[in-house]
This record gives sequence, structure tokens and C-alpha cells, in this order.
Amino acid sequence: MEIKKNDIVVVTIDDIGMDGEGIGKVDGYTLFIKDAIIGDKIEAKVMKTKKNYGYARLMNIIEPSAYRVEPKCSLARPCGGCQIQSMSYERQLVFKQDKVKNNLIRIGGFLEEDIHMHPIIGMDNPWRYRNKAQVPVGRDKDGNLATGFYAGRTHDIINQKDCYIGSKKNQIILNKVKEFMDIYGIPPYYEATHMGLIRHILIREGFVTGEIMVCLIMNGDKLPESDKLVKSLLEVEGMTSISLNVNKEKTNVILGKEIINLYGEGYIYDYIGNVKYQISPLSFYQVNPVQTKVLYEKALEYADLKGDETVWDLYCGIGTISLFLAQKAKRVYGVEIVPAAIEDAKKNAKLNGFDNARFYVGKAEEVLPEAYEKEKIYADVIVVDPPRKGCDETLLDTIVKMSPKRVVYVSCDSATLARDLRYLSDRGYQVEKVQPVDMFPHTGHVETVVLMSRVDN
Repeated sequence: MEIKKNDIVVVTIDDIGMDGEGIGKVDGYTLFIKDAIIGDKIEAKVMKTKKNYGYARLMNIIEPSAYRVEPKCSLARPCGGCQIQSMSYERQLVFKQDKVKNNLIRIGGFLEEDIHMHPIIGMDNPWRYRNKAQVPVGRDKDGNLATGFYAGRTHDIINQKDCYIGSKKNQIILNKVKEFMDIYGIPPYYEATHMGLIRHILIREGFVTGEIMVCLIMNGDKLPESDKLVKSLLEVEGMTSISLNVNKEKTNVILGKEIINLYGEGYIYDYIGNVKYQISPLSFYQVNPVQTKVLYEKALEYADLKGDETVWDLYCGIGTISLFLAQKAKRVYGVEIVPAAIEDAKKNAKLNGFDNARFYVGKAEEVLPEAYEKEKIYADVIVVDPPRKGCDETLLDTIVKMSPKRVVYVSCDSATLARDLRYLSDRGYQVEKVQPVDMFPHTGHVETVVLMSRVDN
């Protein structure tokens, strides 16, 4: 039968998509259905059709999956934050393990026995793991101030009372900001008209240090009665930094470039393992410090450093992995395209007393070939932690030319990981170990760290 918009269909869910939506087939036609999980037999209404696939809305669960659980959060379905909270955590881990394995087989063309895949490392407690919240501010349908998260695929704010994957202190802080805005008539930003002042509230918490940062993102460069807000926020234990971020652009990008300090030094500190990091509102910093430590320790283990190696860390951010490696390497070179991140990386190296780390600003695919060809800088180990799109082919080519003994690939997207591993595998490298790590429980995302070694002929 031909599937058309508004059709009511019965479908069994047998997979989950990249954004956590259920996937099932009706007469061979693929449907993506939000809020459905593997094993559910459901009734769904077709909302949109393409030639080979379509999107449907979950209307009724006919037979719930054996893996279906009651979500901890009452807003799990409308909120766009946790896509698979209705699936038991044990089954989430199986799904993520299978996702990495299947991508390596289907996209990378690897045989299952050649992957050497280790069981995924999950969390003992998969709640309250996020050290960062970027919360939009607006009004609900009754005109009251609302702070929460966007509903899936929209900019409608779900007024969240307490997010179970965030810090308990977040809601206390959000309530204080809303109370301040109500008392002094500070309007929230309204996207449609580009009017109003407060766009987002950024909260970071150092899990080891307990230090808290609050930054208000504003459609303006002055906050009336800001001293009253500071006084109120200082009642929260651990409050270390309070600032404003100016973003007057018509954009979906949350942060602007200008920071106005209201209280503190403009940053907080936190640790991953023994390494200390200085974090500003603009710093990129992994949001799950517990699993970041697990991930980085695994990357360090795979790098297998003895103390006399030269290591390149590509897409290094604020130097989080670089400094982990610097604990055991002779020399580490980090490369990152964002200048502010490299400034942070240099500060963090100094903060920890590492004089064996050097950082370059630029595209990894440009910096690495130039350093290799002009400066004759070689590598014993190369670590890559690219964005979702994976590595540039020029970069992969240079890695092959530099011929390091080991390549450690940290990935947030197993599809592009599989593509890049195939490229290296066809040019003299073999996959030694694959280790998935669950950095983002209750979402469809999974991190993976892979060790590749050079095949010496």
C-alpha cells in the first residue's frame, strides 16, 4: 500500500534514529516516530512523506516494549532534551553498543570479528550528570515567565521545574533570575520581534570544586538593577562567577563574543582526573565530567605513552585531552580553529605546570601538513577528536604520510567514525580496539574511542 499523509498505521519499532526517534517499517516503507522505542507496537499518524521514508506521530501504544519504563521526568515526551528516557537504561546501553558496531560494519565495511569491540561503559548513576545548562527564557501561553528547554524541533519553551540530568542547583538559580526579572520588569527576549532583553541563562558547575558560574545572555549591553541580581545569586552556595554575555544578533547562536563581568574573575575551575581547567562562559568543556574522565583515561591508555613520544592532538578545544596526554608524553602539539579555545588551552597548560604542550590556532587539515612539511614535526601518536562531521580527507592523508605508530580516534558520531576508520584502514592501519562510552544517558548520542595501529610490512 502507498503511505500518504494523515494515514493511521500500525507499526513495530525495530531501531532508533540519530535523534532518538523510533524507526519502523510499514510494507517496506520506513517511518521515523518520536517517543517510540525498540519493541513497541504502536498506532501512528503519518505527518510527512518523502519518496523512501516519512515521519509519523505516536498516537497509541498497542503493545508496549519489554524495555519501556515510566520516565523519571513528567516532561520527557514534549521536551527535546532526553529522547529515550522511556527506555530502560540497560537497553539504552545495548542500543548504543549496537549503533557503533552496526555503523562500523555497514558504513566502514569491517567484519565484526575485526572490530575488537569492548562492552560500552555506562554510568552507575545516569542522572544529574550535566555540569552545564543553557536555558532559554520566554513567556508561556498565560504570559508568565518561562525557563526550560525547547520542545523537539521547535522553539516553544517547555517550562521545566527540575531537569533530572542537570544539577539540583539549576532550578534554584533559575527561580532567582525569574524572581529578579518579575520584580524589576526585565523582559525576556522574543525571537519573532527581536525585542526584549534576557535570551538565555547559562549555568556551569564544577563537579569537583563546587564552583558555580551564571551568565545571562542579553539582547543589549546593560542590565538594570544588576546589583540586586548579584546579591540574590550570591545566596547560592558555591557561586563564584556572575556575568553578562552580549548577543544582539538575529541568530540561533546562543552566545555573543562580549562578556561583562558582574562578580568574580569571569571563570570557574574544575578537574578531570588530576588536571585542573579554567572555564569561562565561552569555553568548550565536556558536559559530563564523570564520563569524560573515563573517556580520556581510555584515550590515554590507548596512546600507550612511555615518556619519550611526540603526540599531536587535533581538534583540541581548550586542551582537555592534550593536557591529559602531556602527563605522560615528551611533547604534545594541540590544534584548534577557535582562537579563544587556544588561549584557554595555553592558560590551562600554565595552570598545571605543563611546559611540554604547544598549541596552534587554525584548521587541523591546514596546520598539520604545514608543521609536518615545513617544520619537520613528526608524530609517534596522533589523537583526533573531531566534530560530528568527522575528519577532513586532507587531514587523514597527512596522518597517513606522517605514519604515527598509533592513531587514537575519539568520536561523537559513529557514522563518520566508520567512514574515517575505513579510509585509514585502506592505507596501512588496522583497528585494534573499539570502546563506546555513554556520555549522554537518555539521549541517542554515544561517544567512542578507537585505537588504530600502523601495520608494518
